[in-house]
Amino acid sequence: MESVVLVDEAGYASGTADKTAVHHAQTPLHLAFSCYLFTEAGQFLLTRRAESKRTWPGVWTNTCCGHPLPGEPVSGGVLRRLREELGISSAKLTLVLPRFRYQARMANGVLENELCPVYAAYTADLMGQSPPDPDPAEVADTRWVDWDEFCEAVRTGQQPISPWCAMQLRELTALGPRPLDWVPADAADLPPAALG
Repeated sequence: MESVVLVDEAGYASGTADKTAVHHAQTPLHLAFSCYLFTEAGQFLLTRRAESKRTWPGVWTNTCCGHPLPGEPVSGGVLRRLREELGISSAKLTLVLPRFRYQARMANGVLENELCPVYAAYTADLMGQSPPDPDPAEVADTRWVDWDEFCEAVRTGQQPISPWCAMQLRELTALGPRPLDWVPADAADLPPAALG
């Protein structure tokens, strides 16, 4: 049984909860993460959530999302989920939004309520490497897209995405137009619970 880390308003761990039971109409604040994977050429890996997902099934979103395990640093959780969800075994992580937090409610009333540090991950261009190998229980589809074109498609409403990805995109674009040039955030700004 996988657990998530519950956090208080200051970002300190306040307990754990069963992942399968934590998302409901009154979801407690808990620790999560988002990751955006880029190649050296500036391509971004967009993914579509599996239809079996409890929250936002079938929705296009950033490369991967997840929850660190109790005692696991968030960066370790990101690398674990890249491997488990997409078969990506090597990537260089950069913390970009250490204190991102959001709430979003689905039409059925289920609430997402997460303190969700955001990472950019960088991988060598995929020439000669195996493509992503998505776990169908997690990821229904993947697409490599140009970052500028993706941002423009979201801005004009041509590319629907998850609510957290839309909110993150507003903050990420403020970091500059080229993801490979984003200045890393200070890990000291992470919520205390994110340090494992």
